[in-house]
Amino acid sequence: MSELSCDIGIGGMTCASCVARVERAIAKLPGVASVSVNLATESARVTWAASPSVQDPLTQQARLRRAVRDAGYEPLAAEHLEQAPVGPWTGFGPVALGLLLSLPLVVPMLGESLGQHWMLPALWQFLLATPVQFVLGARFYKAGWHALLAGTGNMDLLVAIGTTAGWALSVWLWLSAPMAAMVHLYFEASAVVITLVLLGKWLEARAKRQTTDAIRALHALRPARARVITLDGEVDIPIEELLVGDRLVVLPGERLAADGVVLEGQTQVDESMLTGEPLPVHKDVDARVTGGSINGEGRVVVRVTATGTATVLANIIRLVEDAQAAKAPLQRMVDQVSAVFVPVVIVIALATFLTWWFTGHSLEVSLIHSVAVLVIACPCALGLATPAAIMAGTGVAAKYGILIKDAQALEVAHHADTVAFDKTGTLTVGQPRLLSLAGVETSLQDAAPLVPAASLLALVASLQTGSEHPLAHAVVQAAKAQGVDLVTPESFKAVPGFGSEGVVQGRTLLLGSVRWMATLGMTEGTWQTQARALQTQGATVSVLAERTAQGVVALAVLAFGDQPKPGVQVALAKLRARGLRLVMISGDNEGAAQAMAARLGLHSDEVHAEVMPGDKAALVTRLQHNDHGAPHVVAFVGDGINDAPALAAADVGLAMANLQADGQGGGTDVAMQAAGITLMRGDVGLVAGALDISARTVAKIRQNLFWAFVYNAAGIPLAALGYLSPVVAGAAMALSSVSVMTNALLLKRWKP
Repeated sequence: MSELSCDIGIGGMTCASCVARVERAIAKLPGVASVSVNLATESARVTWAASPSVQDPLTQQARLRRAVRDAGYEPLAAEHLEQAPVGPWTGFGPVALGLLLSLPLVVPMLGESLGQHWMLPALWQFLLATPVQFVLGARFYKAGWHALLAGTGNMDLLVAIGTTAGWALSVWLWLSAPMAAMVHLYFEASAVVITLVLLGKWLEARAKRQTTDAIRALHALRPARARVITLDGEVDIPIEELLVGDRLVVLPGERLAADGVVLEGQTQVDESMLTGEPLPVHKDVDARVTGGSINGEGRVVVRVTATGTATVLANIIRLVEDAQAAKAPLQRMVDQVSAVFVPVVIVIALATFLTWWFTGHSLEVSLIHSVAVLVIACPCALGLATPAAIMAGTGVAAKYGILIKDAQALEVAHHADTVAFDKTGTLTVGQPRLLSLAGVETSLQDAAPLVPAASLLALVASLQTGSEHPLAHAVVQAAKAQGVDLVTPESFKAVPGFGSEGVVQGRTLLLGSVRWMATLGMTEGTWQTQARALQTQGATVSVLAERTAQGVVALAVLAFGDQPKPGVQVALAKLRARGLRLVMISGDNEGAAQAMAARLGLHSDEVHAEVMPGDKAALVTRLQHNDHGAPHVVAFVGDGINDAPALAAADVGLAMANLQADGQGGGTDVAMQAAGITLMRGDVGLVAGALDISARTVAKIRQNLFWAFVYNAAGIPLAALGYLSPVVAGAAMALSSVSVMTNALLLKRWKP
């Protein structure tokens, strides 16, 4: 059964209890499979099963919005995070008004500590505090009332109860006091607490906007319009109207509107926002370009190959949004705590009031101490601790070309003690060259003793025109370089893990590994001696054979060579310096694999050669449980479609998109979907960066949770024992949220 999902914005959430309440409200809807609410992004990711019993997507989304509204919150468009950045002082008006009204109430308190009696008359205190309490604080009453109706509690309820108690106590003391008597009132406590909470929420909102900078920056890469070549000349149209096959004119300095292939011209393209690579990439005719990148100094004409949600940029945005919407496993503990936190705090506040009262203290003293408990216990920081760190970490990682698909991959990656690499295209350039092609003497009576090399190259290159394998490209490139005429094979089929078979000019040809030829029962001969000699020299060897009436007969032996990627030796050395065990997995013969390993700085026992594509996942599983069953956390790094099972089997999979090399491709897309982390350029150095940002983000999550719990664990007892006034409690509560957000934002300084 297929699943559908959507994102919905939610306004009015203030703490972890709000998150739990919204999740419960949405989870009750029929057909909902999962829901994850993120306090930092003020959004929910909802998935439901597509079935006849569940309404169509539009109806289901309408029901989601109704459920959010019935829970006491405001449903918003999912695009509310894409809006243009607002000014730094946006939303400060209520805070400024609160400060203006509260300041005359606070100044007399400061004067009293200096021996001055500047106390305002009770009527003035009432007139200043009441607008703060019931106008600026109306949001707390509204949200708290909805929480009560839902049979739960949240931060707003605690603030509303606490400040109302302080305000009501002050009114009662004022009205019950003898005429002209100077009585100490607590209007300033209620007004200042509400103002401090509003200030904390405003600072928190500013920090939230910074955590969503990564998403906004990615959305900003999409130009609004594109210049299309039509029968009437060049026409500007909205990018929503672009179609695959359209021809775009891209002028110097403009952003590319969609993915495509260069038809005319050459230029340098800045892909830094997509790949993290600071240097422009040269693009010539037939080169792939990616929407969102910036054209350099040349005018180019591009044929569109993907639009809308099918583009590389859309896929990147989707991966980042998925990661930021997901919950880390650590968040489960927070959810369990927040579910009972507010009711427990109310019980503690009530117990504080009764304890102080029954021990002989006045009503006002008992009430003020219970108010301090209510105010300092607000669980704002608890709800922000995990999502704020995840958003900051995934955002800064995306800036450098590291896309983290989900929170689980982020949390697991830094535990990896083994990193396994696919060889071709991951550790090597992945563009092998044909080094040699040598004919093989045959015993067939109707064939020449040795077929000319040019004829052999024409045969094998014609056969390989139907293949997408890197070795096939190497053969075809060599044939074109020598001006060999190629023909289209009459038939062709790939044999995964072995090679290919087809009919060229009436001859049934096979091209594949030495291991495959042996399984076909090909008679022993000079081809084996030639193959062994080339393998000993470190070459990748393929054999061209023909299926005849007498059996399968060898025609030629081909040797291929690949090159290590620049900087890969240094990157592997850095990973080894982190204490990681390194493994290279290759389908090549043992000699070629060991020769490449030596060039890469790997040890002979770190090489697994002649591994079939389908066996990579099984090998990853063995790496996880080797050493007499001792478990290992394995990260697998690959780049092709045949790596997808291994990427999925590993504890964390890292897919190399190699965007600069091939723009976009089916193999890369499949690998990206199977992996938890995608590296947007083929730089092995990004592997260490991915592990590092994982460790730093998880560290920030733990630090945030520690401080969030410490604020409450230390603050509640201090308030209950009478060591904290409501004003100090309000300041501490506001500071807890701001400190958590600020600590998470420190991740934005990270560089790989």
